[in-house]
Amino acid sequence: MKGLASILGALVAQFAVLSLLAIGGANTVVPEIHRNAVDVHHWMSDRDFANLFAIAQAAPGPNALITTLVGFKAAGIAGALVATIAFCLPAGLLVFVVIGVWDRIQQSPWRAAVQAGLGPVTVGLVAASAFLLTRAADRGIGLAAITLATAAISYFTRLNPLWALGAAAVLGASGLVH
Repeated sequence: MKGLASILGALVAQFAVLSLLAIGGANTVVPEIHRNAVDVHHWMSDRDFANLFAIAQAAPGPNALITTLVGFKAAGIAGALVATIAFCLPAGLLVFVVIGVWDRIQQSPWRAAVQAGLGPVTVGLVAASAFLLTRAADRGIGLAAITLATAAISYFTRLNPLWALGAAAVLGASGLVH
C-alpha cells in the first residue's frame, strides 16, 4: 500500500502545480507531464505517452483528459481520480478568485499587458508540446515526413486537417509506413 500512496502523492504534487501553470489548457504542460511520467517516475514509455495523448485528443471532452490517463497508467482508478482532481481543483479555485479581481481592473493598462503577453506564452507552450509528442511518436523517416506534411497542410492550406490525418491513417494501415 505504501507504493500506491507514494504514487498518488507524486500525482498530486505533479498535477496540482501544473494546473496552475497550464495557461491555455493541459496541452501547454504536456512536456512537463511527459518528463515526470516517463523520465522521472518511469510510469510509462515514450510510445505509451504518445498513445495516451492521442487517445485524450481523440476522445470527446476537455484536453485535460491526458491527466486522467496518465494517472490511470500510473496507479489505476485511484490514480486517475487523484490526477484529475489534482489538475482541475487548484486551477478552478484560482479562477474563482482571480475573476473577481479581473473584472475590477477592466480598464487597467496592466490587464491589457497581461492579456497581450499570455497569447505568445500559450503558443510557445503548445509548440513545445507538439515538438515533444512528435519526437515520442515518430520513430522513422516515413512517420516524420507524414507528421511534417500534415502540419504543413494544416498550417498553409484551408483544407480540413482530418483529410491529412485520414491519409496518414491509410498509409499506416496499408503498411507503407511504420
